[in-house]
Amino acid sequence: MPHQPRKRVPALLVIDVQNATMAIAHRAAETVAVIAGLRERARAAGVPVVMVQDGAADGGVRPGTEGWLIVPELRPEEGEVVVRKDSPDSFLGTGLDGTLRALGVTEVVVTGFATEICVDTTARQALSHHYDLVLVADGHTTSVRPDRTPYAPPEQSVAHHNEIFRNLRFPGRSVRVLAAADVDFTAPATGSGPARQTPAPA
Repeated sequence: MPHQPRKRVPALLVIDVQNATMAIAHRAAETVAVIAGLRERARAAGVPVVMVQDGAADGGVRPGTEGWLIVPELRPEEGEVVVRKDSPDSFLGTGLDGTLRALGVTEVVVTGFATEICVDTTARQALSHHYDLVLVADGHTTSVRPDRTPYAPPEQSVAHHNEIFRNLRFPGRSVRVLAAADVDFTAPATGSGPARQTPAPA
């Protein structure tokens, strides 16, 4: 069945930008600044902002600790929703899907940490939950690597995932990779469908 156009209602999703994660993140300050700018623009446009906060009692970022807190530059303000999770999937066992549906959201603009894990998993799950997707090319990051490791270097990993999503096709969904400067929260709500990929810097 052909994809039916629908009203575009975006939400900005900020994943795991917490003190502990930013302490180990590549280009942490730059990424936080990009996300903070997007949040200001989203709020000005009346677009909902949803913060996702990771924490697991059995390890990782422990709830209630200083490391668990969202970074000061992005501390939730009045009207912003915080969704707590304990797995890489921001939808699994959380109220994220219900929150987005209650807000009438049809498209998620994804930012945060870490590129290969929570950002990638949540972005794919958003598509499976019937949301269109914008991955902000310069709005997600990953951890700093030791010199000798099987992991790809951070900048290469970010570029790799941006390229994958630029070429990802998902039936009935729009998937775009945009630089933060090209994200337009005020674009006319004329519907969304399979879209051409817009080039964006890695």
